[in-house]
Amino acid sequence: MLSPEQQQQLEAAAFRRLLQHLDSRKEVQNIELMNLAGFCRNCLSKWYRQAALDAGIEVSDEQARERVYGMPYSEWKEKYQK
Repeated sequence: MLSPEQQQQLEAAAFRRLLQHLDSRKEVQNIELMNLAGFCRNCLSKWYRQAALDAGIEVSDEQARERVYGMPYSEWKEKYQK
């Protein structure tokens, strides 16, 4: 049985791995993710921001998106959004 701390560590590691995977697949557009999986990078950034708010931590939309996209959202859109 995992302790709550171990579970949190594993979930955090899985989230980081998901972000790495999405970062390595920049050709996959958000609309494709949304159509196939029902979520996209923007959804992840919103969930991240909500988790911060739930923990009493102030995180802006832009900060959350930068965490998910690995760069400012405007830069990612310019480079990778079709």
